[in-house]
Amino acid sequence: MLLKPLDRVTEPHALDNFRTSVRKFLRDYMKTTPPHVRARSWVAASEELSRALAQQGWLGLTLPKSHGGAGLDYYARFVLSEELLACGAPVAAHWIADRQSAPVIMRYGTEAQKDFYVPKVCRGEAFFCIGMSEPDSGSDLASIRSRAVPNDKGWVLNGSKIWTTVAHHCHYMIALVRTSGETADRQQGLSQMIIDLSLPGITIRPIEDMAGDVHFNEVFFEDVQLAPDALIGQEGKGWEQVNAELSFERSGPERIYSSIALLSLWIDELRAQSVIDQPTHNMVGALVSEMAVLRGMSLAVTQALINGENPMVQASLVKDYGTEFEQRVIQRITDWLGARPDFAVSGELIRTLAYLEQMGVTFSLRGGTREILRGIIARGLGMR
Repeated sequence: MLLKPLDRVTEPHALDNFRTSVRKFLRDYMKTTPPHVRARSWVAASEELSRALAQQGWLGLTLPKSHGGAGLDYYARFVLSEELLACGAPVAAHWIADRQSAPVIMRYGTEAQKDFYVPKVCRGEAFFCIGMSEPDSGSDLASIRSRAVPNDKGWVLNGSKIWTTVAHHCHYMIALVRTSGETADRQQGLSQMIIDLSLPGITIRPIEDMAGDVHFNEVFFEDVQLAPDALIGQEGKGWEQVNAELSFERSGPERIYSSIALLSLWIDELRAQSVIDQPTHNMVGALVSEMAVLRGMSLAVTQALINGENPMVQASLVKDYGTEFEQRVIQRITDWLGARPDFAVSGELIRTLAYLEQMGVTFSLRGGTREILRGIIARGLGMR
């Protein structure tokens, strides 16, 4: 077995006051927001909230003070993320920039890139999306065909990306593109580029989902002229950089709490109607206990990041298990309500459930499909 087990950890008690402050802020900010809106959470964007968090000093918690961050560790960001998601705050505007784009720039970027982009992220003035998936490629990132060709002004980019979360709200994209070789070369010749989405030749086409929301997009590049400093990190090393980036994306509590608004509302209504039968109590206990296990796993990955490790395989385990759990919460509550025609279901519970029944299928797609994740896990276990 090649996979290194992670230690069992708990968050530091020193963060208790910070959690209390965040919870109070969000209680006031979200007090009139109904559960079916809270269920949208990290696919819903509010630039107002993002900038309000920045004013509190809560964007860029893990980024260095020299670049506008708070210089704290990943536990502080875990606490903030958990509170934001647990209350259903609309975090999508800043989420990717704060979670992975700014850390990637700090790790691989030039000093000029760090000085330009990172303080803007911390002030809530620069929102990023991720350009990975492409049409007809599914989750096979190594088959990327978008290409950046060098010229006397920098790079000329052509191609397209799809399923790009909140691109229509973003100022920049960090895209994985081909800078040398051919598609058959797979991981070789891939590089990461920072793309200003206001440049000529870029078209962003929103994709409306079954619930009538827009958070995914198609993005098209037609002879887009990029500056020489658009390249981040080393040319041809994009595959290694992306794998490090995905550890940030797959390890957080957002892979646990996508169904929390539904679970919380259902439990509230059980209490209100004094439902006390043993099978229901067992079901609630099982779901809450499983969430606690997932939370512990996510905290362990957080500790690995603090230790300077790259827990790609462990993060993939958390993401795969977590999204399966999120989907199962929806199905279990649906089945419970179907078997209880005497239960007085509120209109808000119906609206929240209806939204998540439509959206739940996407939980195991975003951030890497189940099949791709299990391939990563299998390689980590030495099984392939």
